[in-house]
Amino acid sequence: MSAARTNGWAGYLPALFAFALFAGFASLLPAVAEGQVLRLSWGWVPSLDVALSFTVDGLALTFALLISGIGVLVLLYSNTYLAGHQHWTRFALFLTSFMLAMLGLVLADNLIALFVFWELTTVTSYLLIGFGHETEKGRRSALQALLVTGAGALALLAGLILLGMTAGTFELSEIMARGDVIRQDPMYLPILVLILAGAFTKSAQVPFHFWLPNAMAAPTPVSAFLHSATMVKAGVYLMARLHPALSGTEVWIWTLTLFGAATAVFASVLALKQKDLKQALAYTTLMALGALTLLLGQSSAYAMTAFVTFL
Repeated sequence: MSAARTNGWAGYLPALFAFALFAGFASLLPAVAEGQVLRLSWGWVPSLDVALSFTVDGLALTFALLISGIGVLVLLYSNTYLAGHQHWTRFALFLTSFMLAMLGLVLADNLIALFVFWELTTVTSYLLIGFGHETEKGRRSALQALLVTGAGALALLAGLILLGMTAGTFELSEIMARGDVIRQDPMYLPILVLILAGAFTKSAQVPFHFWLPNAMAAPTPVSAFLHSATMVKAGVYLMARLHPALSGTEVWIWTLTLFGAATAVFASVLALKQKDLKQALAYTTLMALGALTLLLGQSSAYAMTAFVTFL
């Protein structure tokens, strides 16, 4: 690495791009605050009734602002952290691609499109975690994260397909209005188990927590963006998005409450024992993810207010 303090003007371009996205989403705040739901849709695979559709509502906009806003800060930090690095351009491309994949995930209104973006976050995070592939630890951590979240994604795909078939549509905006039908269907339990398997592996809930502390072997900007701010919240987002359709049953309440509480308590205890700052950050992140999952297990307005506040 050279003695350069930044990567010049080219180093600021990814941050400027992220800021433009943040400003664009921020401009939608007044409309969304008034209760409007903005939607765009294009035919993707018409023969299978699959559309590339996007929706901007309160939940999606909150996550979009979180992703793009933190993206600005992390990309600015990366410009200094990797100043003069020979692979800076590749790193910035991976980080920007991850940000776009996360935005696609939280804005997608079609289950199949959501899964495609879900997998794009898995691939880009693998490339980022393994950016320091010269070391055995970096390669091992990247592969471990890929295998754990990838296996969960296979379960998620099966769950999403069953959900779409049960609801009679793959559009999330329509599925949310058919919660009573879905919860009374015999396929509800398999749908719930498969979807939660995908969400729990992505959000590193116990017993799938081990990959997140190990992934801290990645460069610090990657740890800050993927493992503390955005990627691990993809599972939390999925549970929050499907909350109107799947919540309210005993199995939903007890599963999220128990897994969330176990993760929060377990991670809190381990965080107190850490001497490495990044490991402490990893376990406190796990604690936060467990607390968010626990809150999503409840159905009261107070719990949802607490969820949004803690998020």
